[in-house]
Amino acid sequence: MSLSTALLPLVQRYIEEDPSAAARKLEAIAEEEALGVAMALPPLLLARVIPHLQVGYAATLLKDTQPEVFKEVVKNVDTKRAATIFMRLPKDAQERFLPSVGRKLKTHIRELLTYPQNSVGQIMTTEWVSVRKDLKVRDTISKIRALAQKRIPASYAYVVEGEDHLVGVINMRDLLIASPDESVEAVTRKEVFKVHCFTDVSEAAAELSKRRYFAAPVVDSEDRMLGVIRAEQLIQGVQQGVAEDIQRMVGAGGDERAFSPIGFSLRKRLPWLHVNLATAFLAAAVVSLFEDIIAKITVLAVFLPVVAGQGGNAGAQSLAIVMRGLVMREIPHDKTMRLIFKEGGLGVINGLITGFVTAMVAWLWQGNPVLGVVIGLGMVVNMFFAGLSGAAIPIIMKAVGLDPAQCSSIILTTVTDVVGFLAFLSFAVLFQSYLI
Repeated sequence: MSLSTALLPLVQRYIEEDPSAAARKLEAIAEEEALGVAMALPPLLLARVIPHLQVGYAATLLKDTQPEVFKEVVKNVDTKRAATIFMRLPKDAQERFLPSVGRKLKTHIRELLTYPQNSVGQIMTTEWVSVRKDLKVRDTISKIRALAQKRIPASYAYVVEGEDHLVGVINMRDLLIASPDESVEAVTRKEVFKVHCFTDVSEAAAELSKRRYFAAPVVDSEDRMLGVIRAEQLIQGVQQGVAEDIQRMVGAGGDERAFSPIGFSLRKRLPWLHVNLATAFLAAAVVSLFEDIIAKITVLAVFLPVVAGQGGNAGAQSLAIVMRGLVMREIPHDKTMRLIFKEGGLGVINGLITGFVTAMVAWLWQGNPVLGVVIGLGMVVNMFFAGLSGAAIPIIMKAVGLDPAQCSSIILTTVTDVVGFLAFLSFAVLFQSYLI
């Protein structure tokens, strides 16, 4: 059903004034009517409504649009949400729209498709029934009935709010006996068992079996609903995981294994060894700048690896935490700077404590308190930069399209070595009259 020309200006004004209310109305009317409205709206106006719609419903309204219209709409929608909507489109629509989407959106789509091996996210279904918590019972029943006709499983309906944050689950019996004018939130069971998308399939299968459930919602780290996992999928997933484990035990797979050909292993390892060699020469070049002071105070050479090593360890701790956060998608884009400075601050605190301990050891060992001060100050500076770098490097690598797991540690080692040597030896030059 198309929207009449006379009504179009009224609908446009309504959307401009309150896109959230307009989205709720679209979700409440028949799907055919909603499609007619969506088709009639200019792309920029449609883009104002899309963020307020449930992801699945937004995909339904966009699946039959022209590629240029889809491109214009997603350009004006948050990239992460646009990627989630894209993943809910039918396969034919995805193939039709993919050439027209931008590089940033393609990156987010690739992230959504990348779940750890044998995780629930790899085998969940993205077809489920969800409703807004403020929807009326009668409208909810109509929606479930319409979706059931499309053969979308409706044994459970999930209640969401905001950007598809899970509120709870509706039991069909509770829904049918409720008052038609009551809000669906009133009959929602908010104590709901849910599974994180990175949970191992065997663990999820055990939890569902223990509770005697045949399905469970799958969420991300911010409790946004991503899909539904069913018992039969888990059984298949566990069987597949066992088969893959057996394959790995006999060396099958595309990556390097214990008995991979020497040529293959060289191609995998040698380029990064050359990169590491170049960074080692960079650190050596920094030390060479201070040859005179090291020649005068040879004990400085004893403590160089201590300062660099502590910085490397501190940076590796930050790197591990941030890498896990990136893999688990626990780091929103608007909080990356906060995380980087938090790790830098933690580096300062660790540097003050370990620097004090190191300074005391150096003083007792060499009998010179100033040497302890020099080492302590070098430690604080290096561990501050180690914390910053350990957090920032994988985030930057990911932003420019490189694999953080492959190159972050080499860059981090370079930073901690160079900064550690530079800070320690610079303080030694500054205090050299007290060290000789």
